[in-house]
Amino acid sequence: MKRIAILGSTGSIGKQALEVVDQNQEFFSVEVLTANDNAELLIKQAITYQPNVVVIANKEKYKNVKDALSNFPIKVFAGASAIEEVASMSNIDMVLSALVGFSGLKPAMQALQNGIPIALANKEALVVAGDLMTELSLKNKTPIIPVDSEHSAIFQCLQGELHNQIEKIILTASGGPFKGKSVKFLETITLQQALEHPIWKNMGNKVTIDSASLMNKGLEAIEAKWLFNLHPSQIEVVVHPQSIIHSMVQFSDGSIKAQLGLPDMRLPIQYALGYPKRLKNNFPRFNYKDYSFLSFESIDVSVFRNLKLAFEAMKSGGNTPCILNAANEVAVNAFLMNKIKFTDIPSIIEKTIEQVDFIAKPNFDDLMETDKKARIVVSGQLFMITD
Repeated sequence: MKRIAILGSTGSIGKQALEVVDQNQEFFSVEVLTANDNAELLIKQAITYQPNVVVIANKEKYKNVKDALSNFPIKVFAGASAIEEVASMSNIDMVLSALVGFSGLKPAMQALQNGIPIALANKEALVVAGDLMTELSLKNKTPIIPVDSEHSAIFQCLQGELHNQIEKIILTASGGPFKGKSVKFLETITLQQALEHPIWKNMGNKVTIDSASLMNKGLEAIEAKWLFNLHPSQIEVVVHPQSIIHSMVQFSDGSIKAQLGLPDMRLPIQYALGYPKRLKNNFPRFNYKDYSFLSFESIDVSVFRNLKLAFEAMKSGGNTPCILNAANEVAVNAFLMNKIKFTDIPSIIEKTIEQVDFIAKPNFDDLMETDKKARIVVSGQLFMITD
């Protein structure tokens, strides 16, 4: 029985992780559930799964959660610091980090510091602090197992290939709702259009917008660099509209291994939680007869500028990916609030990278300060745009 903590249990990944638990109750017990703001769903989950601890990050909702669970043997805490603390509890065998954005960094590092394996769905943690995260992982001999479908695919393809040289990895992208569109078209799109992903559903608004702008793929490229110890030149991104091949590895002999499956996040979640075992489930199966044609297309980075910016940040290194991530988070939030245009997002990111001081070897405090400064710079740009 593997005891798991689900950080971000009320989000898309967290809810699907609980579906995986439902399929494998003999293998998993839920020790910790945390939520940012959705107290109502957190309460329902706590009653159903009876964890040892629940945490609501929004302290204003602590009393609601506490009162609702008063008749259950469940400890209730509140605040971001409480999430960091429960991520390193001694009775946890694995942490599923499904928090969105920069907020996932401290809990992930706390778990690694205390030797607790991480199933990582929070790509921003490695984007911002890949050097520090991988150093902790190696130092404490604690694995980081990827949950993103693309990284899970690479991870699966590398099983049994420890001593074989990787020539490159190929991350696949669906292309999002604006595949093949022009910059002129992107200047006119609405929020609703950007939220209508053609393949992947229930990803959450932030991830869905990142997918539409291809920033999601840029962040995944940076994450892959750290997960698989790659040089930026070894990472390629291609559009694969069918989203059946989740990613590929090309080895030094030219051979390519690919991982295929339906676009269902429960599969990589289950693989990460159950690793190294493959657990049974009754999820829908891929049938090759339904997909007689699989295609691949290149990406025009003059249209999808976020992907180019992410690769440039990866090559620059230092605190540049941290600046990129912070600027993107604030800009996407502004777009979700209808304060800026879709095409303003890459412009804001680019200007922010230019204005925040570069640090070649940032420590943890440097990254905290970089994130803060980048958000201030973006706020100034938003003021000019919306004034």
